[in-house]
Amino acid sequence: MSVASAPAAALRSSSGRRCGVGTGLNGGNKFLMMQRRDLVTKGVALSVCSSLLTSSNGAAAQALERLPFKADGYSFWTWRGRKIHYVEQGSGQPIVLIHGFGASAFHWRYNIPELAKKYKVYAVDLLGFGWSEKALVQYDATIWMEQVSDFLREVVQSPSVVVGNSLGGFTTLFAATEVPELVRGVVLLNSAGQFADPNAPPKAEEAAAAEEEVSALTRLIVKPLKEAFQRVVLGFLFWQAKQPARVEKVLKSVCNNH
Repeated sequence: MSVASAPAAALRSSSGRRCGVGTGLNGGNKFLMMQRRDLVTKGVALSVCSSLLTSSNGAAAQALERLPFKADGYSFWTWRGRKIHYVEQGSGQPIVLIHGFGASAFHWRYNIPELAKKYKVYAVDLLGFGWSEKALVQYDATIWMEQVSDFLREVVQSPSVVVGNSLGGFTTLFAATEVPELVRGVVLLNSAGQFADPNAPPKAEEAAAAEEEVSALTRLIVKPLKEAFQRVVLGFLFWQAKQPARVEKVLKSVCNNH
């Protein structure tokens, strides 16, 4: 698998974020195959950056083809009983686009039509975002990694170049370690880092076992009450957080720091 990192060069997208192509990683006995994969990944990275640069120009953006907005979404895939939305366009070498925090597949609305001229493009909404189901589950890096890995297995079903922005970048790398046989390379656009402290000492086995032990009282009373509370309170908080004005404010704050 090869990696192209996008913050390297002095190219910027419409959001003001840098965009570029890093070096590929080649491995011993598979040197020639990795070189080929590296070229494919760099080609995809250049295509992504070209579409970003075009959309950064005001006049060009007006003429640039844009993915039509559909109130009901495009395609849906059922994952673990949850409704997952994705867009599929074009034909050829598969590219899978993974959006960042607070975004959706529509984040790539200018990129998808351009990339679809040469590649088969997939853009998926992570669980809890966009048109995908807003499940009341414990959201962490693992659940999105598993979603993307299963999406590659069940929907794409072919080795792909996976492109990730922000949170999607970390998810992309995580998924690539889970299903390396389905990832030809990755392209990172201002990728987020890991969530946990890698230097934190592991918990003792006895302590971990004690934490996992749940009493009958907790199972029968505390847990149901907690879940009911979460549904009401988290549902209200999510409704507040998804308001367009609030999302716009958060994204502007993030982008201004890059």
